[in-house]
Amino acid sequence: MSEMLYQRDVYGKTLIELGEKNKDIVVLDADLSGSTRTAIFGEKFPERFFNFGVAEQNMMATAAGLASCDKIVFVSTFAMFATGRAWDQVRNSIGYNNFNVKIVATHAGLSVGPDGSSHQALEDIALMRVIPNINIIVPCDGPQTRDAIITAAKTSGPFYVRLGRPKVPTIENKGQFQLGKAQVLAEGKDVTIIACGIMVQEALLAVKELSAKGLKAGLLNIHTIRPLDRDAILEAAKRTKGIVVCEEHTVLGGLASSIDEVIAENHPTKVIRVGVRNRFGQSGEPSELFKEYNLLAEDIEKAALSVVG
Repeated sequence: MSEMLYQRDVYGKTLIELGEKNKDIVVLDADLSGSTRTAIFGEKFPERFFNFGVAEQNMMATAAGLASCDKIVFVSTFAMFATGRAWDQVRNSIGYNNFNVKIVATHAGLSVGPDGSSHQALEDIALMRVIPNINIIVPCDGPQTRDAIITAAKTSGPFYVRLGRPKVPTIENKGQFQLGKAQVLAEGKDVTIIACGIMVQEALLAVKELSAKGLKAGLLNIHTIRPLDRDAILEAAKRTKGIVVCEEHTVLGGLASSIDEVIAENHPTKVIRVGVRNRFGQSGEPSELFKEYNLLAEDIEKAALSVVG
């Protein structure tokens, strides 16, 4: 069985690793450092850690100010607050100025579970996508989280890195992480499944079930939503009968919309979206919610079968 890791644990440890090498790295949090795991950076480097309390807008504006003084700023809170409550400051202070601020948001998506609808960010990728300049990464597991954080630290400009709450399995044989380059997890000629984040594991299970039915499904891990790997998407569209896109997010404005735009402009083909459709979240265990919102491997499999007819 693959190793189960909290992405936020990996984030906290990676911050320590980076902070030891670079004194210009500073970390900001909004009274959630225990949950986001930035607290361990604060313990190690108290002079470079700032807790803003429940004041996310002020935190983002301060992050922009620190970045204007050549600091590499990591700023964290729950995804709902980072993108919803502080959107104005992210847009006008960070994005507009193309500042070197890395927003690493945890507790995204339905997998937040019992925290309920108010804390389940299902719109966060869409909110970040409409802001120019911001790179967007949705890592699929713990090791990829480390890759994403290290890449963000050494790449100039703003980033949004989306992490979940629960432990997730480590995906084997992904290959090297590269910003803006999809990872091919399975080759197939019948249908292509594209996934990001926690949905990659569900997609892998669907690929296995489809194989048992004699169908060859390709699988792309699109960990970077901006910049998007247009070439990989178009190659898949040309090679297979259609595409299934899976995301723990509303089907509007996120990964599926990104792919729809590329496909519609360049090589129209059938695209079916597996995601949240015109609903808010609700309280429940992640497994219950994934079933309720049709985000399981069986739902991906069903969509793939409808593509190939």
